[in-house]
Amino acid sequence: MQTKHILVWSALFCAPLLLNCGGKTVEEKEEEEASVSAMGAVGALKEMATQAEDMQKNGTAKAVDFRSLKELLPTSADGLDRKEATGEKNGAAGFTISTATGKYANADDTETIELTLVDGGATPMVMGLAAWSMMEVDKETADGYEKTSTMGDYKSYEKYDNGDKSGEIAVLVNKRFIATAKGRGVSMDKLKDALEDVNLDKLAALK
Repeated sequence: MQTKHILVWSALFCAPLLLNCGGKTVEEKEEEEASVSAMGAVGALKEMATQAEDMQKNGTAKAVDFRSLKELLPTSADGLDRKEATGEKNGAAGFTISTATGKYANADDTETIELTLVDGGATPMVMGLAAWSMMEVDKETADGYEKTSTMGDYKSYEKYDNGDKSGEIAVLVNKRFIATAKGRGVSMDKLKDALEDVNLDKLAALK
């Protein structure tokens, strides 16, 4: 019964992220394709089912205290000073998500980066949030690109818009932590460098 509850809650939580359909017209959907496909959603749900079975056998790993995540936020992100650092832990259906966020900017806020560290523990929901980790994406348009790749030893997802120089890169660490750098007015190289300012090996070692 616990497994069923986890799968249902995870599916409901992840569906908007996976399918990105939220009330758009057909024309809008055609103009703005979803970042994660329905095929990826199916794969994510299958992975969640597998993880739920493992949880039944091995128990659930609790999310770490968000303060441990906050400690890994660098004081600067590739030269941009940290303006704010926040953290929180939220719970539902018997498990929790810990999140730490750092906001970085230059003096006139023309360059901004947000670093986010998320831990959902060893729960199926994590794979729902990182459905891209089970897909191969490689898309390029006149405006930018979207693709999955690797960053060091970790599977990564990146998306960039050349028009307003905005984008994001995310990595899945140890099948439970998601580290993301989002920015505006910056290059993808700067976003990658900012994410590298987070000690991902220390993140992987958290328990």
